[in-house]
Amino acid sequence: MELGGALTIFLELCLTCLTIILVWKRINKGGKLPPGPTPIPFLGNLLQVRPDATFQSFMKLREKYGPVFTVYMGLRPVVVLCGHEVVKEALVDQGDDFSGRGGLAITERNFQGYGVVMANGDRWKILRRFSLTILRDFGMGKRSIEERIQEEAGYLLEELRKTKGAPIEPTFFLSRTVSNVISSVVFGSRFDYEDKQFLHLLQLMNETFTEMSTPWTQLYNTYPEIMQYLPGRHNHMYHLIEELKDFVASKVKINEASLDPQNPRDFIDCFLIKMHQDKNNPHTEFNLRNLVLTTLNLFSAGTETVSSTLRYGFLLLMKHPEVEAAKIQREAHRLQSVCLYSSTSVNDRVKMPYTDAVIHEIQRLLDFVPMGVPHKVTRDTHFRGYLLPKGTDVFPMLGSVLKDPKYFRYPDAFYPQHFLDEQGRFKKNEAFVAFSSGKRTCLGEALARMELFLYLTSVLQNFSLRPLVPPADIDVTPKLSGFVNVPSPYELCLVAR
Repeated sequence: MELGGALTIFLELCLTCLTIILVWKRINKGGKLPPGPTPIPFLGNLLQVRPDATFQSFMKLREKYGPVFTVYMGLRPVVVLCGHEVVKEALVDQGDDFSGRGGLAITERNFQGYGVVMANGDRWKILRRFSLTILRDFGMGKRSIEERIQEEAGYLLEELRKTKGAPIEPTFFLSRTVSNVISSVVFGSRFDYEDKQFLHLLQLMNETFTEMSTPWTQLYNTYPEIMQYLPGRHNHMYHLIEELKDFVASKVKINEASLDPQNPRDFIDCFLIKMHQDKNNPHTEFNLRNLVLTTLNLFSAGTETVSSTLRYGFLLLMKHPEVEAAKIQREAHRLQSVCLYSSTSVNDRVKMPYTDAVIHEIQRLLDFVPMGVPHKVTRDTHFRGYLLPKGTDVFPMLGSVLKDPKYFRYPDAFYPQHFLDEQGRFKKNEAFVAFSSGKRTCLGEALARMELFLYLTSVLQNFSLRPLVPPADIDVTPKLSGFVNVPSPYELCLVAR
């Protein structure tokens, strides 16, 4: 018995060692990856990359290994790109090679490669082209979408006036109004601010983005082969996304029952029409799964990114009251006195360079997705003297670009002059990659730019922001910093002007 048990253990150890050797050979086969810290079998670089501070760990490794290095997330090699020049060289100059969507294990159970954000290859190209076309047809970048934003801004101002200067937590004030803009495009109508289902959906989305930045999620993304079988908080996000999927699927059923192919009402209708046109094509990407998941991509991203940026922007403006009081207000009032109307339009952005610079600086400092959404190379790729095998995951560290000292004089400070020339005119900064860069740039960039400008100016023209603590005591550090930077909760008073 003892000999048999010892033999079993010996054979198991041999099998384990053989597995390690085979896996290590497989993941290094045919390539010359950039240098990086030596990984431990199975654990990878867990000792160097903290699940609760992944971005910070990568920035520390950059100091030793330079702007391009390799880390092992468990058994998976990931090439990390830091700084503007390196990220631009990859995502723009070699955009086709780096246009794949990398692995994000925590959402793979929900999406399984479907939906425009997580898709690859022809599926991604088809869905992205279709989504951009429909969004433009429904007004992105045109006056009709501007009118929707202005209408929602009006509803927001009404809600803020009802507070009569009492302290509020702004999260759901902002997410309700922003979400209604994208809802009008994908679902064809807005929600009432007190709609219980709407409020529940916003809570689900807020929790989803919060969960994306927990250490549990980082562990899942690193060791999915193990974590998927273990109980714990990391499973919560799966259920959040599934509930959101169920809601979108219910909206699809409602649209399908009342569909008029000659009069599409929204994004869902347009997708359904295309599905019916391609019903005899067994290889079509216009199917129910892609419809539900692409709609969810647009709905969730179009809600949380802009509302979180506005929330963080108000916090920064209270931290730096001289910005709000001394310059943005003067700029807006000067424009109103000349143009003789009460609200700004998108066309006014070029006439309000300081305000535009402030918005860019808010986005830069929030750094909403510091590590970028993972990419992967679509073929064997030569890059800076290395050979990245097809399918290698790549992290373009957008946070390292947005705080690149070569392009931003005070990378860690709130300094709107980063986007102004000596004459006070707005100037572009090529290292501004808040919407990423290259072929995988954010689908809703044009919409987000319009919303940030119109909402911020609408609120500041009508209210003064009043913090509950002295500006020096305001902490602008994000509550969570992982896959996304989640602004800390806070209260403020909005005093009518």
